[in-house]
Amino acid sequence: MSEKRIHIICHDIPWPANYGGVVDLFYKLKALHQEGVKIKLHCFLYGEREEQDELKKYCEEVYYYKRLTGWKGISFSKPYIVQSRSNPELLIKLLQDNDPVLMEGIHCTAFLTELLKQDRNVFLRLHNVESLYYSHLFQHEKNLFKKIYFLNESIFLGKYERKLPHNLPVITVSKNDAHYYAEVFDKTNVRFLPVFIPATEVKAKEGIGDYCLYHGNLAVAENEKAVIWLLKNVFSKINMPLVIAGKNPTTRLQNIISKNKNVKLVHNPAEPEMADLISNAHIHVLPSLNNTGIKLKLINALFNGRHCVVNEAAIEGTGLEAVCQVGVNANAIASIITQLRYLPFGEEEIKLRKELLPEIFDNKKNARQLIQWIW
Repeated sequence: MSEKRIHIICHDIPWPANYGGVVDLFYKLKALHQEGVKIKLHCFLYGEREEQDELKKYCEEVYYYKRLTGWKGISFSKPYIVQSRSNPELLIKLLQDNDPVLMEGIHCTAFLTELLKQDRNVFLRLHNVESLYYSHLFQHEKNLFKKIYFLNESIFLGKYERKLPHNLPVITVSKNDAHYYAEVFDKTNVRFLPVFIPATEVKAKEGIGDYCLYHGNLAVAENEKAVIWLLKNVFSKINMPLVIAGKNPTTRLQNIISKNKNVKLVHNPAEPEMADLISNAHIHVLPSLNNTGIKLKLINALFNGRHCVVNEAAIEGTGLEAVCQVGVNANAIASIITQLRYLPFGEEEIKLRKELLPEIFDNKKNARQLIQWIW
């Protein structure tokens, strides 16, 4: 059998896998490598992330490119997240052979037209419906300049996503996103493939914890808004301790949390501390303000934590309804938390998760499915 070689373009450097946007990327590289695929990885350098030797364990070649930030990233034909990744060195590398190309996110599609003109096999892995995602960012942002940017990018992305070739192979992380691309954007070759994740087995503990937990990147405006919503509409009605844990909470959020006597903020917890918080919480309260993509913090909680309480947007199209408690509004969520407070997390719940979760999130099986589609 001939060797399978592929170019994978990542919007960011996929290691360390310490935020939602890169978890799927890193564990996909690892799973494809374990199936014998030879990977040429292309990723973009920006922000605080830097070149990583860890990636050489799974990729034959790793290339890094600077993003074209500021004015250089502005174009009248492509959204900023795309144009800023149109580094010409990337195209030169991609055209050196005829191997298939996997573009990780709309962000990485700057040279799609050029590759299709060369009859290359190109696959697009969606992380979200980006036009919807940016529309949500616009709605939740307080800073006026960022708000204008998110609105503009959302409109631009909607036009850009609609114009993608109808038969381009698109692989989504949720059934919702697959449905949206097929129905709204009229794409004819859309498939769903679950995210690749670090967890390999359900490690949730039986018993009772004494606090609720919300965790996430608190610097993200949408997560901040979710926390404020919980404090105002849910935890104002019930007397149960809440721990809020995550990266870089704003001063505004810290001030709001400090006014709630039953609420504790854990800033920038190290990985072992975060794992302890997840494992020992009694109830994970993880509402979402948008229904695109997949919520990796929820998957983490389902593998490693006890009861999970969510709203409909958090699980729509995920297939996880059976292992979550779903509240349709703030009152329903408050009521569910009250009912679960003294209810031990037991053997039956763990058994159900062990049956359902590995069936969906099986990196080996999903890597083999991806290989079958590409080759």
